[in-house]
Amino acid sequence: MADPSSYRPKPGQIPDSPGVYKFRDEHRRVIYVGKAKSLRQRLANYFQDLAGLHPRTRTMVTTAASVEWTVVATEVEALQLEYSWIKEFDPRFNVKYRDDKSYPYLAVTLNEEFPRVQVMRGAKKKGVRYFGPYGHAWAIRETVDLMLRVFPVRTCSAGVFKNATRTGRPCLLGYIGKCSAPCVGRVTPEEHRELADGFCDFMAGRTGTYIRRLEKDMMAAAEEMEYERAARLRDDVEALKRAMEKSAVVLADATDADLIAVAEDELEAAVQIFHVRGGRVRGQRGWVTDKVEAVDTSGLVEHALQQLYGEETGDSVPKEVLVPALPEDPEAVSQWLADRRGSQVSLRIPQRGDKKDLMVTVQRNAQQALGLHKTKRASDLTTRSRALEEIAEALGLDTAPLRIECFDISHLQGDDVVASMVVFEDGLARKSEYRRFQIKGFEGQDDVRSMHEVIGRRFRRYLQEKERTGEWEESPAPSGAVPAPDTAAGDGGPFDNEPREDDGRPKRFAYPPQLVVVDGGQPQVAAAKRALDELGIDDIAVCGLAKRLEEVWLPDDDDPVVLPRSSEGLYLLQRVRDEAHRFAITYQRAKRAKRIRSSPLDAVAGLGETRKQALIKHFGSVKKLKQATIDEICEVPGIGRRTAESVAVALASTTPAAPAVNTATGEIIEEDDGGTTT
Repeated sequence: MADPSSYRPKPGQIPDSPGVYKFRDEHRRVIYVGKAKSLRQRLANYFQDLAGLHPRTRTMVTTAASVEWTVVATEVEALQLEYSWIKEFDPRFNVKYRDDKSYPYLAVTLNEEFPRVQVMRGAKKKGVRYFGPYGHAWAIRETVDLMLRVFPVRTCSAGVFKNATRTGRPCLLGYIGKCSAPCVGRVTPEEHRELADGFCDFMAGRTGTYIRRLEKDMMAAAEEMEYERAARLRDDVEALKRAMEKSAVVLADATDADLIAVAEDELEAAVQIFHVRGGRVRGQRGWVTDKVEAVDTSGLVEHALQQLYGEETGDSVPKEVLVPALPEDPEAVSQWLADRRGSQVSLRIPQRGDKKDLMVTVQRNAQQALGLHKTKRASDLTTRSRALEEIAEALGLDTAPLRIECFDISHLQGDDVVASMVVFEDGLARKSEYRRFQIKGFEGQDDVRSMHEVIGRRFRRYLQEKERTGEWEESPAPSGAVPAPDTAAGDGGPFDNEPREDDGRPKRFAYPPQLVVVDGGQPQVAAAKRALDELGIDDIAVCGLAKRLEEVWLPDDDDPVVLPRSSEGLYLLQRVRDEAHRFAITYQRAKRAKRIRSSPLDAVAGLGETRKQALIKHFGSVKKLKQATIDEICEVPGIGRRTAESVAVALASTTPAAPAVNTATGEIIEEDDGGTTT
């Protein structure tokens, strides 16, 4: 625990201007980011008597070891920089809203020649028009199915579209009238884009124009006694009305607005957002967060606005944002929203009428979300705490292992040997800190040596980071304890892409776990312990979990620790071990697939993908290319004699591949002209 007075800036050193500040801990990690109209006044609040600070603020300033700041010109710039730094550094003491699910959107890919309507999740892409989010994907599909009668836009994947274009036959939707079949030229690209634009306009709330036009056409067809056409138009109108009925009118003035409500208690807060477009609720989403900083409702609203609109531009930011409480600096936030939208945005608290009534509904949803979360969280917290306590008791640890790192080795009969490292904090997976290794210290299959290499590399880097930041001073240590450069660096392993500069990013591994778990029994545990001993590290516990009997092995113990099958501690260790195994085998399979896809032509220097394809197209296969003479290879356009000689040498040095076998008949499949024969 640090004394804030030890790093308090000198009087007059802090500027009296807008800016953003960062608190860092002893490992130089950013633990809190804040903004202020006056840096001098705001930072002075953190260095008063500790007894007068909020408990969360007191915890933050005693965890921190330094503070730094950046001066900006306006409060709007401070708001933008604060959001960017929170996203970049992921500070542990900042409120961060995290979705517990990936909400589906109805997306129209306007960036394609023939726009496609589909369900999308995850990060938004440029050139794609989004509607939603929706609570369930099936709700999107029901809406799309109704609207395709009137707007028969393409919904097929790129593969299906190309296949239909090649064969000249549309898919089933093209035959039943729910696709205009641009794949076979029934409509031009311009006509199809008009359909997509109409689809987007209708989803954006401009519904009356289309329905009135269809009703007018229906009446005209009836007067001309074209009853079949009138019946089709009648059905189209009914389909659009049913699609509209799925989202009831909540605001009579057809407003485009987002309503944000907050429910909170002393420890947690829940945020609910209703997206209203054209007076109808088009989407709903919500977040729950721990109140890790001293923040009131205004602060929670500001954080929610940053989270909601930080990556949005244009119409994704509505004209009106209704909130339960205004942020501390509403003018700056309104200007920031206006900059992102490109036009004026109204940020206000609804006072009367439909909007206030709808805000009550959103608030009720937020209260229910917080109550449901607390019900689940109470059970989860209790279970995780009990699991960590059981592990500490079984392994004889002084405290519960709040950070656990688990390592696993994966290979296929000695080839493509890789390792994984997964991290669990407070009993939960922290996937942003997962790492993977390639084993390059030796060839072949040896799980024990592989485990020794991986543990050594991981903790050698830990010691290097401590030495670099001045936290570790070299002193007499056991043989081999002085950290040497990581000889395996550059292998695509966990530390090659780590940030080298002193920037405080959370992904660097400058602090150790309380417990290292290895997938295996006594030999793997002994190898891990030996690697730590060679580095002079004696304050990290090590154990192994053997798959066969789920026994927990400790270093230097001849007998395993047997936890009860119903033990929460054993269940947590199994989850950690299984996650490490999954992560390792996924990486190993990806490497193997990449190796299998490789070609002997890859070894020819200067031979690009275009000329490789030209060679294969000319000869039909690598086997025939291998049988060709240098003069025959030179006949390929773009291939000179020197390149042809290099190709011939590269193919001559390759060993023939094992013959493929038809697993159904047992016959050898031999490559022949133009294909394969058996």
